[in-house]
Amino acid sequence: MAFLNTDSWESEVQRALFEVFRNELQKLGYTDGKNLVIERRAAEGRIERLDQLANELIAEKPDVVVAVATPAIAAARRATATIPIVMWGAGDAVALGLINSLAHPGGNLTGVATMFSDTTGKSLELLHSILPAATRVAVLGSPIPARKRQFEETEAAAKILGLETIPIFTFSRNDLGQAFERMVQEKCDALLVLAAPIEPQIVLLAARTKIPAVYQISAFVDLGGLASYGASLAVMGKQTAQYTAKIFQGAKPAELPVQQPVAFELALNLKTAAALGLKIPAEVIGRADKVIE
Repeated sequence: MAFLNTDSWESEVQRALFEVFRNELQKLGYTDGKNLVIERRAAEGRIERLDQLANELIAEKPDVVVAVATPAIAAARRATATIPIVMWGAGDAVALGLINSLAHPGGNLTGVATMFSDTTGKSLELLHSILPAATRVAVLGSPIPARKRQFEETEAAAKILGLETIPIFTFSRNDLGQAFERMVQEKCDALLVLAAPIEPQIVLLAARTKIPAVYQISAFVDLGGLASYGASLAVMGKQTAQYTAKIFQGAKPAELPVQQPVAFELALNLKTAAALGLKIPAEVIGRADKVIE
């Protein structure tokens, strides 16, 4: 099988998530190095590399391609219309034309959707609960089609909460320093980081500029981020492995409904809150699934 990752293999977070996937496959009877060979490629956050990497993997004629995050999924779909593709974390796959519908995907794709667009409002509500005095919120993300709805949902939620959003676009990790400089210039009170490859530099820059940041992926909180709300990537990894096993056993992607996340997690880092001089309300701490003290 082939495995295409938008992010990097070098980070501890990505290695841990891959182990979740591989261990679940092993429980289902497929052991890497015994009755399974996994060819891996990673774009290191450079989306422009994905088409080349996808074509390299397809040239190996794998039985299944697992693609992580929408940019990798789209690249895999451009590379093949016949080899089954299992999506680990698809965002707005219907709107992007990758599948016909969640219930009847059609074609050669199935897998697990992220629902990050649907939960963006909840992430912004979390930010507002922690920082009720914040009025100007930077929204960090990439201006690619896959992120369009996330920005739209953020804007809609911000209007309800009476917040002003300042979109901050980045094309690669090289743009992050300039992005945070702009947040400071714009006098942003807080930052919402839309779901994207897990980039530790974002956490470091948020700490350096003392901008409280809320994320959609809990791995950022493990790295020192303030707070997050969103689907559990680890649980999605298990779901992805289960679908991969089904395809090994003869199931057709077109007939496997795309799954929605089954677990959402609220994570808090109280050490980071203290460093920022913030006191997270007790009711927010009481709702948290993970608290780093």
